[in-house]
Amino acid sequence: MKKKLIGFCLLALLVFTMSACNQSKPEKIRLAEVTHSIFYAPLYAAMSEGFFEEEGLDVELTTTWGGDKTMTALLSDGADIALVGSETSIYVSAQGSKDPVINFAQLTQTDGTFLVSREKIDNFSWDQLKGTTFLGQRKGGMPQMVGEFVLKQQGIDPKADLELIQNIDFANIPSAFASGTGDFVQLFEPTASIFEKEGTGHIVASFGEESGKVPYTTFMAKQSFLKDDKEAAEKFTKAIYKAQQWVEENNAETIAKSIAPQFKDTELDLITTVVERYKAQGSFATDPILDEAEWTNLQDIMEEAGELPARINHAELVNTKFAEDAAK
Repeated sequence: MKKKLIGFCLLALLVFTMSACNQSKPEKIRLAEVTHSIFYAPLYAAMSEGFFEEEGLDVELTTTWGGDKTMTALLSDGADIALVGSETSIYVSAQGSKDPVINFAQLTQTDGTFLVSREKIDNFSWDQLKGTTFLGQRKGGMPQMVGEFVLKQQGIDPKADLELIQNIDFANIPSAFASGTGDFVQLFEPTASIFEKEGTGHIVASFGEESGKVPYTTFMAKQSFLKDDKEAAEKFTKAIYKAQQWVEENNAETIAKSIAPQFKDTELDLITTVVERYKAQGSFATDPILDEAEWTNLQDIMEEAGELPARINHAELVNTKFAEDAAK
């Protein structure tokens, strides 16, 4: 009897050990984001609500501060996936890359910047920018191109009607404005709302409301990664879709509480205000599918800014299969 009991215990131990060994560790995905902003709330919700974990992924997030640096990280294999403006994939393609960068999941579908005035303006109109100094974003980047596109829609020539400053590094634009550069500035959240709360500036308009739908920030990866690690890309996209649906279904306060650990220096009520602002203007995509109409709008904006190297077909740099499968 004693031998049988010992045998049973050894068998149970062997089964437990084999089971533990068969449980694979989460696959690590190195993700580079172009900036760290409440604009990317669905991404942070995917992390905080455990959607990546549910898919067996361990996402290591790094902020690379700028489209050029983000793309460098991706192309040099310093990252597996990049979250950045879709225009960067077009620039890479124009350079004749043998391993093109492919957009496979969309996160935001409008511009995420706001026009901030140094002085309080009760009844703002766009023509008030004429004759002023405008602190814009980096030349060739999506924020700057959308900014110029909107200005032209409002009858303003950004090269002739105002003094356009766009030679300041992305990460240093807020501090430049705070130190006295510019009458107006184009800013992401939460910086825009923080400046308003501190009295440094005042939000007077939204570029996202004016520009229409565009694949502003998407997840992209090299074609080789999507081919060689197809399962990881599928899992990643599923987690993003779950997060997009969760953000769509929950109110701003619930979302703010979820992503608050990502913004430890920002008060919860401010995060809530920003989330509500982005939700109200439809900035968060409700699914990861980057459709052809948005792709066309993107290239129209680039062409208007004089930054489009050449028209590229949607199917050439966009893979919607992962997103379509996730949304089924």
